[in-house]
Amino acid sequence: MAKGPNAFRTISEAAEDIGTPQHVLRFWETKFSFVSPLKRAGGRRFYRPQDIVLLKAVRRLLHDEGLTIKGVQRLHREQGVQKLAAYGDPEAGASYSPAAMDPAADATTGNHSPSLTTANPVQLQTVLAEIEGARMRLEAVLAS
Repeated sequence: MAKGPNAFRTISEAAEDIGTPQHVLRFWETKFSFVSPLKRAGGRRFYRPQDIVLLKAVRRLLHDEGLTIKGVQRLHREQGVQKLAAYGDPEAGASYSPAAMDPAADATTGNHSPSLTTANPVQLQTVLAEIEGARMRLEAVLAS
């Protein structure tokens, strides 16, 4: 018998729904404060429907959109859990746009402001983290 859409899921069911191994879900719990399944006696994890949506968002942002862990953490910090959850809801149609996240970006062209002297240090850290993530992905492709 199949579970209802509002039923809690075990870690194995959640991993299957999300398309990610169980150990990755446990790892994400350590990296993302908003991922917190209920834990029962014996440490068994139970994921609520909203946990599944958030985990799908994390998977999409990390694997499909190419964000780093720090990038997803920043997205959560800047836009909140509700906006982040929209990335896990396929009907919401949300996708990550670096230009939309950058207040220095020109709204019409998406071009970033050339002035680094007015840039926020957090923005610079974020850009650096994204560049490093891209470099690591490029090195992995070149190595194979």
